[in-house]
Amino acid sequence: MKSNQWMSLLGLANRARKIISGEELSIKEVRAGRAKLVLLSADASANTMKKITDKCKSYEVPVKIVEDRHILGQAIGKEARVVVAVMDDGFAKKLVSLLD
Repeated sequence: MKSNQWMSLLGLANRARKIISGEELSIKEVRAGRAKLVLLSADASANTMKKITDKCKSYEVPVKIVEDRHILGQAIGKEARVVVAVMDDGFAKKLVSLLD
């Protein structure tokens, strides 16, 4: 995985205000149809993992798993984050290609 590339792109998306972080806010954006991609940390609790993946599956939003919450938080310049929703098509497509 090209770790620093996807992290840099996520940081850029954050500065462009094209992401939302946090479980409840991300679910709200998925429901509203604005989320184009959801990034979920591998160390999320089983409950959170199930809630996010089920919601994204029902609304047909792709989910990508990243190593841990500290890396996800570091990428957007905040403390540990478990869930990040990307709101922009361009950022989402590029992140999917970098995370595959």
